[in-house]
Amino acid sequence: MFEQAISPADHSSDEWAIRSEYWMTESRKSQRKRLTRERNSNALILTGQGTSLRIESGALVIKQGFSHYPQQRESHRYFKGDLALPRIIILLDGSGSLSFDVLNWLGEQGVALARIKADGDVAVVASGAGFTANPDNLRWQYATQKDGAARLAFAADLIARKMDSSVETIEGQFGQGRFAGTAIAKAKEAAKRLRTQAISDMNDIRAIEGESAAAYFAAWVDIEMQWTAAARYPAPDQWRTYRSRSSTLTGRKPRNWKASHPINAMLNYAYAVKAARLQIQAVADGFDPNAGIMHHSRPDFPAYVYDLIEPERPKVDAAILSFAKSRKFSGADFVLRKDGVCRLSPQLARMVATVISA
Repeated sequence: MFEQAISPADHSSDEWAIRSEYWMTESRKSQRKRLTRERNSNALILTGQGTSLRIESGALVIKQGFSHYPQQRESHRYFKGDLALPRIIILLDGSGSLSFDVLNWLGEQGVALARIKADGDVAVVASGAGFTANPDNLRWQYATQKDGAARLAFAADLIARKMDSSVETIEGQFGQGRFAGTAIAKAKEAAKRLRTQAISDMNDIRAIEGESAAAYFAAWVDIEMQWTAAARYPAPDQWRTYRSRSSTLTGRKPRNWKASHPINAMLNYAYAVKAARLQIQAVADGFDPNAGIMHHSRPDFPAYVYDLIEPERPKVDAAILSFAKSRKFSGADFVLRKDGVCRLSPQLARMVATVISA
Protein backbone atom coordinates (compact mmCIF):
# COMPACT_ATOMS: atom_id res chain seq x y z
CA MET A 1 0.00 0.00 0.00
CA PHE A 2 1.09 3.57 -0.64
CA GLU A 3 1.00 6.02 2.24
CA GLN A 4 -1.76 8.63 2.08
CA ALA A 5 -0.27 12.07 2.63
CA ILE A 6 -2.40 14.50 0.64
CA SER A 7 -6.10 14.96 1.17
CA PRO A 8 -8.49 17.60 -0.16
CA ALA A 9 -10.70 17.26 2.90
CA ASP A 10 -9.94 20.79 4.13
CA HIS A 11 -10.43 22.45 0.76
CA SER A 12 -13.37 23.94 -1.07
CA SER A 13 -14.45 20.91 -3.11
CA ASP A 14 -15.50 22.99 -6.13
CA GLU A 15 -12.22 24.90 -6.41
CA TRP A 16 -10.16 21.79 -5.67
CA ALA A 17 -11.96 19.87 -8.44
CA ILE A 18 -11.65 22.76 -10.94
CA ARG A 19 -7.92 23.07 -10.38
CA SER A 20 -7.37 19.30 -10.40
CA GLU A 21 -9.12 18.98 -13.76
CA TYR A 22 -7.11 21.92 -15.09
CA TRP A 23 -3.76 20.36 -14.19
CA MET A 24 -4.84 16.95 -15.53
CA THR A 25 -5.59 18.56 -18.89
CA GLU A 26 -2.34 20.53 -18.90
CA SER A 27 -0.24 17.45 -18.09
CA ARG A 28 -1.79 15.56 -21.02
CA LYS A 29 -1.06 18.49 -23.36
CA SER A 30 2.57 18.57 -22.19
CA GLN A 31 3.23 14.98 -23.21
CA ARG A 32 5.49 14.50 -26.21
CA LYS A 33 3.70 13.01 -29.24
CA ARG A 34 4.91 9.52 -30.12
CA LEU A 35 5.71 8.55 -33.69
CA THR A 36 4.02 5.41 -35.02
CA ARG A 37 7.11 3.16 -34.87
CA GLU A 38 8.70 4.85 -31.85
CA ARG A 39 8.81 3.50 -28.29
CA ASN A 40 6.96 5.77 -25.90
CA SER A 41 9.47 8.15 -24.26
CA ASN A 42 6.98 9.76 -21.87
CA ALA A 43 6.92 8.72 -18.25
CA LEU A 44 3.56 7.45 -17.00
CA ILE A 45 2.85 9.47 -13.86
CA LEU A 46 0.27 8.12 -11.41
CA THR A 47 -1.24 9.92 -8.45
CA GLY A 48 -4.31 9.98 -6.22
CA GLN A 49 -5.98 7.54 -3.85
CA GLY A 50 -6.67 3.99 -4.99
CA THR A 51 -4.13 3.70 -7.81
CA SER A 52 -4.13 0.13 -9.10
CA LEU A 53 -1.60 -1.89 -11.12
CA ARG A 54 -2.44 -5.51 -11.92
CA ILE A 55 -1.97 -8.21 -14.55
CA GLU A 56 -5.03 -9.38 -16.49
CA SER A 57 -4.68 -12.11 -19.14
CA GLY A 58 -1.00 -11.29 -19.57
CA ALA A 59 -1.53 -7.54 -19.96
CA LEU A 60 -0.67 -4.76 -17.51
CA VAL A 61 -3.79 -2.87 -16.45
CA ILE A 62 -3.30 0.45 -14.67
CA LYS A 63 -6.00 2.62 -13.12
CA GLN A 64 -5.22 6.12 -11.91
CA GLY A 65 -6.21 7.00 -8.37
CA PHE A 66 -8.80 9.60 -7.43
CA SER A 67 -7.68 13.09 -6.42
CA HIS A 68 -11.03 14.93 -6.52
CA TYR A 69 -14.75 14.50 -7.09
CA PRO A 70 -16.20 14.19 -9.62
CA GLN A 71 -13.40 12.64 -11.68
CA GLN A 72 -13.26 10.51 -14.80
CA ARG A 73 -10.89 7.71 -13.85
CA GLU A 74 -8.04 7.16 -16.30
CA SER A 75 -7.06 3.62 -17.21
CA HIS A 76 -4.33 2.08 -19.35
CA ARG A 77 -3.83 -1.41 -20.75
CA TYR A 78 -0.41 -2.45 -22.07
CA PHE A 79 0.52 -5.69 -23.77
CA LYS A 80 4.00 -7.21 -23.88
CA GLY A 81 6.18 -5.55 -26.49
CA ASP A 82 3.72 -2.65 -26.83
CA LEU A 83 5.46 0.45 -28.25
CA ALA A 84 3.07 2.59 -26.21
CA LEU A 85 4.46 1.09 -23.00
CA PRO A 86 6.39 3.78 -21.06
CA ARG A 87 9.97 3.15 -20.02
CA ILE A 88 9.30 4.49 -16.52
CA ILE A 89 6.27 4.66 -14.24
CA ILE A 90 6.36 7.27 -11.48
CA LEU A 91 4.06 6.89 -8.47
CA LEU A 92 3.41 10.18 -6.70
CA ASP A 93 2.32 9.71 -3.10
CA GLY A 94 -1.37 8.79 -2.73
CA SER A 95 -2.43 5.22 -2.03
CA GLY A 96 -2.98 2.04 -3.99
CA SER A 97 -1.71 -1.44 -4.64
CA LEU A 98 0.39 -3.58 -6.94
CA SER A 99 1.44 -7.23 -6.92
CA PHE A 100 4.60 -9.28 -7.35
CA ASP A 101 3.20 -10.30 -10.73
CA VAL A 102 3.26 -6.63 -11.75
CA LEU A 103 6.89 -6.27 -10.64
CA ASN A 104 7.84 -9.40 -12.60
CA TRP A 105 5.99 -8.13 -15.68
CA LEU A 106 7.67 -4.72 -15.50
CA GLY A 107 11.08 -6.35 -15.10
CA GLU A 108 10.53 -8.57 -18.14
CA GLN A 109 9.51 -5.57 -20.23
CA GLY A 110 12.34 -3.31 -19.01
CA VAL A 111 10.00 -0.79 -17.36
CA ALA A 112 11.40 1.08 -14.35
CA LEU A 113 9.27 2.04 -11.36
CA ALA A 114 9.86 5.01 -9.05
CA ARG A 115 7.91 6.03 -5.96
CA ILE A 116 8.09 9.63 -4.66
CA LYS A 117 6.58 10.78 -1.38
CA ALA A 118 4.67 14.03 -0.81
CA ASP A 119 7.68 15.76 0.74
CA GLY A 120 9.78 15.13 -2.37
CA ASP A 121 11.79 12.21 -0.98
CA VAL A 122 12.44 9.28 -3.30
CA ALA A 123 11.03 6.26 -1.48
CA VAL A 124 11.57 3.40 -3.97
CA VAL A 125 13.33 3.01 -7.29
CA ALA A 126 13.26 -0.27 -9.22
CA SER A 127 15.15 -0.46 -12.49
CA GLY A 128 13.27 -2.39 -15.11
CA ALA A 129 16.50 -3.86 -16.44
CA GLY A 130 17.72 -4.81 -12.96
CA PHE A 131 21.25 -4.19 -11.71
CA THR A 132 23.87 -5.64 -14.03
CA ALA A 133 27.29 -4.57 -12.81
CA ASN A 134 29.60 -3.09 -15.41
CA PRO A 135 33.09 -4.09 -14.20
CA ASP A 136 34.83 -1.15 -15.88
CA ASN A 137 32.35 1.40 -14.50
CA LEU A 138 32.45 -0.06 -11.00
CA ARG A 139 36.24 -0.27 -11.04
CA TRP A 140 36.45 3.42 -11.97
CA GLN A 141 33.79 4.37 -9.42
CA TYR A 142 35.38 2.61 -6.45
CA ALA A 143 38.92 3.69 -7.39
CA THR A 144 37.86 7.34 -7.69
CA GLN A 145 36.02 7.11 -4.39
CA LYS A 146 39.20 5.96 -2.59
CA ASP A 147 41.69 8.24 -4.35
CA GLY A 148 41.67 11.63 -2.60
CA ALA A 149 43.03 13.61 -5.54
CA ALA A 150 40.76 11.92 -8.07
CA ARG A 151 37.76 12.46 -5.79
CA LEU A 152 38.51 16.19 -5.54
CA ALA A 153 38.98 16.47 -9.31
CA PHE A 154 35.65 14.69 -9.91
CA ALA A 155 33.81 16.96 -7.46
CA ALA A 156 35.42 20.14 -8.82
CA ASP A 157 34.35 19.19 -12.35
CA LEU A 158 30.78 18.47 -11.18
CA ILE A 159 30.40 21.84 -9.49
CA ALA A 160 32.14 23.72 -12.32
CA ARG A 161 29.59 22.29 -14.73
CA LYS A 162 26.87 23.24 -12.26
CA MET A 163 28.17 26.82 -12.34
CA ASP A 164 28.05 26.79 -16.17
CA SER A 165 24.42 25.68 -16.01
CA SER A 166 23.70 28.34 -13.37
CA VAL A 167 24.87 31.05 -15.77
CA GLU A 168 22.54 29.72 -18.47
CA THR A 169 19.60 29.65 -16.04
CA ILE A 170 20.19 33.19 -14.75
CA GLU A 171 20.66 34.57 -18.26
CA GLY A 172 17.52 32.82 -19.49
CA GLN A 173 15.30 33.58 -16.51
CA PHE A 174 16.61 36.84 -15.01
CA GLY A 175 18.75 38.43 -17.71
CA GLN A 176 17.56 41.95 -16.86
CA GLY A 177 17.00 41.37 -13.15
CA ARG A 178 18.48 43.53 -10.39
CA PHE A 179 20.91 40.89 -9.16
CA ALA A 180 21.42 38.88 -12.35
CA GLY A 181 24.76 40.48 -13.18
CA THR A 182 26.22 39.68 -9.77
CA ALA A 183 24.94 36.08 -9.91
CA ILE A 184 26.40 35.51 -13.38
CA ALA A 185 29.76 37.02 -12.41
CA LYS A 186 29.93 34.91 -9.23
CA ALA A 187 29.09 31.70 -11.12
CA LYS A 188 31.66 32.37 -13.84
CA GLU A 189 34.32 33.20 -11.25
CA ALA A 190 33.48 30.03 -9.30
CA ALA A 191 33.72 27.85 -12.44
CA LYS A 192 37.09 29.39 -13.30
CA ARG A 193 38.46 28.83 -9.79
CA LEU A 194 37.29 25.23 -9.76
CA ARG A 195 39.02 24.56 -13.09
CA THR A 196 42.28 26.41 -12.45
CA GLN A 197 42.82 26.67 -8.71
CA ALA A 198 44.58 23.92 -6.74
CA ILE A 199 41.88 22.31 -4.58
CA SER A 200 43.19 20.70 -1.41
CA ASP A 201 39.98 19.90 0.44
CA MET A 202 36.34 19.14 -0.31
CA ASN A 203 35.40 22.04 1.95
CA ASP A 204 37.13 24.39 -0.52
CA ILE A 205 34.77 23.20 -3.25
CA ARG A 206 31.73 23.60 -1.01
CA ALA A 207 32.83 27.11 0.02
CA ILE A 208 33.23 28.20 -3.62
CA GLU A 209 29.85 26.67 -4.46
CA GLY A 210 28.21 28.32 -1.44
CA GLU A 211 29.39 31.81 -2.40
CA SER A 212 27.95 31.40 -5.87
CA ALA A 213 24.71 29.82 -4.61
CA ALA A 214 23.96 32.81 -2.38
CA ALA A 215 24.19 35.17 -5.38
CA TYR A 216 22.33 32.71 -7.61
CA PHE A 217 19.24 32.52 -5.41
CA ALA A 218 19.40 36.23 -4.59
CA ALA A 219 18.62 36.82 -8.28
CA TRP A 220 15.28 35.05 -7.78
CA VAL A 221 13.82 37.67 -5.43
CA ASP A 222 11.97 39.49 -8.21
CA ILE A 223 9.75 36.49 -8.95
CA GLU A 224 6.07 37.21 -8.44
CA MET A 225 3.63 34.35 -8.73
CA GLN A 226 0.32 35.06 -10.43
CA TRP A 227 -2.84 33.98 -8.65
CA THR A 228 -6.42 33.33 -9.66
CA ALA A 229 -9.64 32.67 -7.74
CA ALA A 230 -8.27 34.76 -4.86
CA ALA A 231 -11.74 35.54 -3.54
CA ARG A 232 -12.80 31.89 -3.45
CA TYR A 233 -9.48 30.51 -2.34
CA PRO A 234 -6.95 33.11 -1.11
CA ALA A 235 -3.26 32.32 -0.82
CA PRO A 236 -1.00 33.52 2.01
CA ASP A 237 0.65 36.87 1.31
CA GLN A 238 4.13 35.35 1.72
CA TRP A 239 3.46 33.11 -1.28
CA ARG A 240 3.08 36.01 -3.68
CA THR A 241 6.79 36.79 -4.01
CA TYR A 242 9.85 34.60 -3.72
CA ARG A 243 12.23 35.28 -0.84
CA SER A 244 14.67 32.42 -0.35
CA ARG A 245 15.47 28.84 -1.36
CA SER A 246 15.75 27.90 2.31
CA SER A 247 12.62 27.26 4.33
CA THR A 248 11.51 29.56 7.16
CA LEU A 249 10.47 26.48 9.15
CA THR A 250 13.86 24.87 9.84
CA GLY A 251 15.03 27.04 12.72
CA ARG A 252 18.12 29.21 12.71
CA LYS A 253 20.05 27.09 10.24
CA PRO A 254 18.81 27.63 6.65
CA ARG A 255 17.80 24.39 4.96
CA ASN A 256 15.79 23.49 1.88
CA TRP A 257 13.51 20.83 3.33
CA LYS A 258 10.07 21.58 4.85
CA ALA A 259 9.23 23.94 1.98
CA SER A 260 7.34 27.03 3.14
CA HIS A 261 6.87 28.53 -0.36
CA PRO A 262 5.15 26.99 -3.43
CA ILE A 263 8.19 27.38 -5.69
CA ASN A 264 10.39 25.58 -3.18
CA ALA A 265 7.78 22.81 -2.88
CA MET A 266 7.80 22.45 -6.67
CA LEU A 267 11.61 22.41 -6.74
CA ASN A 268 11.80 19.70 -4.07
CA TYR A 269 9.41 17.52 -6.07
CA ALA A 270 11.20 18.23 -9.35
CA TYR A 271 14.61 17.34 -7.88
CA ALA A 272 13.14 14.05 -6.61
CA VAL A 273 11.81 13.15 -10.06
CA LYS A 274 15.18 13.97 -11.64
CA ALA A 275 17.03 11.97 -8.99
CA ALA A 276 14.79 8.95 -9.58
CA ARG A 277 15.46 9.06 -13.32
CA LEU A 278 19.21 9.43 -12.77
CA GLN A 279 19.21 6.49 -10.36
CA ILE A 280 17.46 4.32 -12.92
CA GLN A 281 20.01 5.33 -15.56
CA ALA A 282 22.96 4.77 -13.21
CA VAL A 283 21.77 1.26 -12.40
CA ALA A 284 21.15 0.53 -16.09
CA ASP A 285 24.72 1.65 -16.85
CA GLY A 286 26.12 -0.72 -14.24
CA PHE A 287 27.16 1.82 -11.58
CA ASP A 288 26.61 1.38 -7.84
CA PRO A 289 24.05 4.11 -7.00
CA ASN A 290 25.08 4.12 -3.32
CA ALA A 291 28.82 4.56 -3.89
CA GLY A 292 29.08 8.33 -3.78
CA ILE A 293 32.25 10.15 -4.77
CA MET A 294 31.54 13.76 -3.85
CA HIS A 295 28.73 12.82 -1.46
CA HIS A 296 29.63 10.40 1.32
CA SER A 297 28.28 6.89 0.97
CA ARG A 298 25.90 5.68 3.62
CA PRO A 299 23.34 2.87 3.88
CA ASP A 300 20.06 3.32 1.98
CA PHE A 301 21.19 6.57 0.35
CA PRO A 302 21.95 6.80 -3.41
CA ALA A 303 24.96 9.06 -2.88
CA TYR A 304 26.29 8.59 -6.42
CA VAL A 305 22.93 9.75 -7.80
CA TYR A 306 23.25 12.95 -5.78
CA ASP A 307 26.68 13.40 -7.32
CA LEU A 308 25.16 13.12 -10.79
CA ILE A 309 22.30 15.52 -10.08
CA GLU A 310 24.53 18.48 -9.16
CA PRO A 311 25.10 19.79 -12.74
CA GLU A 312 21.42 19.11 -13.49
CA ARG A 313 19.95 21.21 -10.70
CA PRO A 314 20.10 24.57 -12.53
CA LYS A 315 18.42 22.93 -15.54
CA VAL A 316 15.63 21.69 -13.27
CA ASP A 317 15.44 25.21 -11.79
CA ALA A 318 15.02 26.70 -15.27
CA ALA A 319 12.16 24.32 -16.08
CA ILE A 320 10.34 25.07 -12.82
CA LEU A 321 10.93 28.83 -13.10
CA SER A 322 9.56 28.89 -16.65
CA PHE A 323 6.56 26.90 -15.47
CA ALA A 324 5.93 29.02 -12.36
CA LYS A 325 6.24 32.34 -14.22
CA SER A 326 3.94 31.30 -17.08
CA ARG A 327 0.97 30.05 -15.03
CA LYS A 328 -1.69 31.39 -12.74
CA PHE A 329 -2.10 29.43 -9.54
CA SER A 330 -4.88 29.03 -7.01
CA GLY A 331 -4.60 28.48 -3.28
CA ALA A 332 -6.30 25.14 -3.98
CA ASP A 333 -3.22 24.01 -5.90
CA PHE A 334 -1.36 23.64 -2.62
CA VAL A 335 -1.88 22.05 0.77
CA LEU A 336 -0.78 24.13 3.74
CA ARG A 337 -0.15 21.77 6.63
CA LYS A 338 -0.74 22.74 10.24
CA ASP A 339 3.04 23.14 10.75
CA GLY A 340 3.23 25.63 7.85
CA VAL A 341 4.79 23.21 5.36
CA CYS A 342 3.59 23.71 1.79
CA ARG A 343 2.72 20.64 -0.29
CA LEU A 344 1.54 20.32 -3.90
CA SER A 345 -1.94 19.08 -4.73
CA PRO A 346 -1.80 15.62 -6.38
CA GLN A 347 -2.55 16.85 -9.91
CA LEU A 348 -0.15 19.80 -9.68
CA ALA A 349 2.52 17.33 -8.48
CA ARG A 350 1.72 15.25 -11.55
CA MET A 351 2.12 18.33 -13.75
CA VAL A 352 5.49 19.17 -12.18
CA ALA A 353 6.68 15.61 -12.75
CA THR A 354 5.51 15.83 -16.37
CA VAL A 355 7.44 19.08 -16.90
CA ILE A 356 10.67 17.49 -15.58
CA SER A 357 10.11 14.22 -17.46
CA ALA A 358 9.40 15.86 -20.82
